[in-house]
Amino acid sequence: MISALGHFARLMRAGFVLAREGALGLADPAILPPAMKLPVRLGRLVERRGQAGTQGARLAAAMTRLGPSYVKMGQFLATRPDIVGLAVARDLEALQDRVPALPRSVAVAQVEAALGGPLDRFFTEFGDAVAAASIAQVHRARTPDGRIVAVKVLRPGVRETFARDLAAMRVAARVAERRSLEAQRLRFVEVVETLARSVAVEMDLRLEAAALSELGENTAGDRDFRVPRPDWECTARDVLTTEWIDAIPLHDLAAIDAAGHNRTRLAALVLQSFLKHAIRDGYFHADMHQGNLFVDARGRIVAVDCGIMGRLGMKERRFLAEILLGFINRDYRRVAEVHFEAGYVPSHHNVADFASALRAVGEPIHDRRADQISMAKLLSLLFEITGLFDMKTRTELVMLQKTMVVVEGVARTLDPHLDIWKTSEPVVRDWIVRNLGPQGRIEDVGRGLAALANRAGSLPQFLDRAERAIDQLERSTQSGLTLSPATVEAIGRAEARGNRWGNAALWVIAGLLAVIAWRLF
Repeated sequence: MISALGHFARLMRAGFVLAREGALGLADPAILPPAMKLPVRLGRLVERRGQAGTQGARLAAAMTRLGPSYVKMGQFLATRPDIVGLAVARDLEALQDRVPALPRSVAVAQVEAALGGPLDRFFTEFGDAVAAASIAQVHRARTPDGRIVAVKVLRPGVRETFARDLAAMRVAARVAERRSLEAQRLRFVEVVETLARSVAVEMDLRLEAAALSELGENTAGDRDFRVPRPDWECTARDVLTTEWIDAIPLHDLAAIDAAGHNRTRLAALVLQSFLKHAIRDGYFHADMHQGNLFVDARGRIVAVDCGIMGRLGMKERRFLAEILLGFINRDYRRVAEVHFEAGYVPSHHNVADFASALRAVGEPIHDRRADQISMAKLLSLLFEITGLFDMKTRTELVMLQKTMVVVEGVARTLDPHLDIWKTSEPVVRDWIVRNLGPQGRIEDVGRGLAALANRAGSLPQFLDRAERAIDQLERSTQSGLTLSPATVEAIGRAEARGNRWGNAALWVIAGLLAVIAWRLF
């Protein structure tokens, strides 16, 4: 009970700090769901007026104060000038790699503790931080054999901070699902757990080294994309060492222009590289904001910070490729059929009706430049359509959807006139021809036969287990399912405890709102 109230208090504090700094002012009232309009209006009552600094700068400061979870949110918004406005997006870019750095002495202590020895055993030079983000910061160093390397050092205490924030998010998600069918459809709890798993991986820098190694192998044949090589000898859970990259960050447009790089080409490379990794390889960089992307002297895109990666199975890759090609060709019927074939839309709905709804999404954005499309309104329309057709959130696609939005935002920053559909078409069409054409069908049959052969050896055990399961089902059908008194009593206690927590939380929130109103009036 006390723990749950603590989580709600933490969430209320975060909401209050963000509202005070103008976060709710970024929401367009015209596209908000009806249930959200009154809370947003009430929240704006606490917004500070007449304070120094721009709205974006105040918002970035508030997110920095709230901690790494909210800095991540700000990094995402920095790639969406069409949603938050160009001025705010530019201010939020400071969260990508310019978070206040820890002193060098703290970083040195972290390195020595992680690698198990004095600093000079591993590095003859170790400079101040050259970039600092919400979870870690990077130092330029030199190894005893003379190589220049980048040393990424995890911030002390960051695991505990994320654990508290995620615990609060879990409580909020559970309460929301108990009280809202829409929250159940969107699977708030599963989404939070997906994020928690990705954060857990990001906190172990050995896993990031493995991700760099795997992504490097996948892209070894790509002429326009690369990642730095990890140095396994100087890598541990809290420290990652890689080769040093001399390149220009993609957010430095002036330097890109001065170096003679073609921004239109770079925008297309960013989008096409992501699609290749997601569709071709089923393994992609899931944190591709401007602070993690560079262009080297040869015009190659260089990606760093592979702490968050996404994976797609063949089913999800086929789904992504077919819906993209369907939108490119304006074949909304096929896009709808793919959703039904994948089981993403319940079968009681009509394919033609869903195709018509998708047309309402696709037609307004065809033959229009990226700077003419309001992504905020597009996302709002997509949200409404998923609700109308009872589509539940697919947690295996959450990382993909988030990354697609970020990548499109990065490409738009480089080239506001980018034609997303024409840029995507070569990658998507090549994969479909290769994997869904005659050759791909033959390979599918071969894989199926191989899988069948592997399963054949375990067929007798499978039939035996199936027979026992059928016997148990028949006995349950004849005698009914009975619960022991202890089980019934435990269910009752759990239900009563859940209701008490939910009611107590509502009273706490009401009390806090009353205090805010009293302070205002």
